[in-house]
Amino acid sequence: MIKNNLPVNTATDSTSKMKTFFNSYYQQGIALSANDVNASVGFFLAKGFDQTAAETIGATLLTQAKIENVNVNKLIDTLTGLNELQMSRVVTEILNYNRLNISTLGYRVDNSNLNQYELRNILS
Repeated sequence: MIKNNLPVNTATDSTSKMKTFFNSYYQQGIALSANDVNASVGFFLAKGFDQTAAETIGATLLTQAKIENVNVNKLIDTLTGLNELQMSRVVTEILNYNRLNISTLGYRVDNSNLNQYELRNILS
């Protein structure tokens, strides 16, 4: 199955189940426990994310943790001490690593505490 940034086609026809089956035939599914899913989604809901965003970032985090064989609860525990700005940066980095390279998400970095020589060296 090809990953792209186009919206999902919701048209259904008589062959849609067959197409779905064969498009994912050689892809191995990832089994996640309900407790891990609830913990990750609940964590992001508690941090102020809306339902869709919490599910998306939770699923991405769970998938990557499963691939790397990392305990999800330990991973969530490392995120608990972050403030709102740090959490936003971490979520941005997680989403950028798990999306196509044709576009990236970004955030603004405050350079006001650097002097002009350091700022010039960074920009040049």
